Amino acid sequence: RRRTAADEVPIFGEEQMTDQSAIDDQRRSRFPLGAQVRLAQLETDPYPVLAELRAAEPVSWVPALGAWLVTRRDLAVAAMRDAEAFTVDDPRFSTGAVLGPSMLSLDGPEHQRHRNPFAPSFRPGILREEFDHYLTAECHRLIDRFLADGMAELRTALAGPLAVNTIVRFLGLRDVTSAEVLDWYHHISDAITGLNLGTEPSVEQRAAIAAIHERVEATLADAGDTSVVARVAASGALRPDELGSAIAVLMFGAIETAEGMTANALWHLLTNPEVLAQVRADRHLVADAIEESVRLEPAAAVLDRYTTTDTRLGEVVIPERELVTLSLQAANRDPEVFDDPDRFDLQRPNTNRHVTFAQGPHGCLGIHLTRMETVAAVNALLDATDGRDLRLDPTASTAPTGLIFRKPERVVARW
Repeated sequence: RRRTAADEVPIFGEEQMTDQSAIDDQRRSRFPLGAQVRLAQLETDPYPVLAELRAAEPVSWVPALGAWLVTRRDLAVAAMRDAEAFTVDDPRFSTGAVLGPSMLSLDGPEHQRHRNPFAPSFRPGILREEFDHYLTAECHRLIDRFLADGMAELRTALAGPLAVNTIVRFLGLRDVTSAEVLDWYHHISDAITGLNLGTEPSVEQRAAIAAIHERVEATLADAGDTSVVARVAASGALRPDELGSAIAVLMFGAIETAEGMTANALWHLLTNPEVLAQVRADRHLVADAIEESVRLEPAAAVLDRYTTTDTRLGEVVIPERELVTLSLQAANRDPEVFDDPDRFDLQRPNTNRHVTFAQGPHGCLGIHLTRMETVAAVNALLDATDGRDLRLDPTASTAPTGLIFRKPERVVARW
């Protein structure tokens, strides 16, 4: 609910304050748990501190983030669904600053103008027709490269290449290799990370973004092209420069989330041998296991929004134009929604109430393709290691980490 003149809820007395240090001191006093949060906690083992915040300060000022952190599921959902009060359309939004305006950084009619032309290509029926066979074959091709070794680091040998190769095929850009796309992805990721740390994109990073626009133009020059790029261009909804930004956003988002989702699912199965055995015995459980993995460890841990006006969320009134970080990982472990939320439960009846793919107008466009990739990867690995002792090498593997995007650095399996 937006704040009106009739509201008597104070914004911590900030209307009378012009001294930023006084405002900071008041916020630290009002939100003592948030004031103690450190970035290292959120990056490595965030769940204990997120649980404390959710119980005592579900909307809390966290100086380490420079943001209001929302940890309760109902409040996070309310903010995601209210694009009028909580917007992505702000010059501080780092992805928009690096890649330009796109569906990721716009709201309202402009957001729909950028998003709608891509939506038909992401319909489940079309994806199944175009990708079911491809994904199975591609997973087995990747696995065949290391199967005889009896071990592999599955994030870089399976999850990562699958994500890159799939988005290359989906977009249909002309004369583009997976290696080039991966290089562009790393440059974009580094540019966005650097901007969050106060560093402007480098010459190399800007060149990578320019290269994406050039390949979009080259694809459009092919009169007989039937790729996603060409179909969206034919709709006339986006200018060429807008289309280039949209493709860059899709590349970045698809690789980051698909690699993370697959790597996390493999890590969860290998660290829960009893669940792995159940899934191996009944492949119908693969989808359930992946959904529980998605709940426990979303590849994208948080979403950022900016308040358009003084806005009440729960018991807190957040001032206008302030950064609000919605913790999807905390919402997914809300004990008011999920019983024993930290446990991997293959029979959990309401796993699908997780918010990993967001809600509201910015719900994940590629949700069906990403799920298909992870299902194909898990099934292919189980097929290839049938009759073998597939297990995690705990000394060489790492748990998922990351402040914004979460995945294990290494998932080393042996068989």
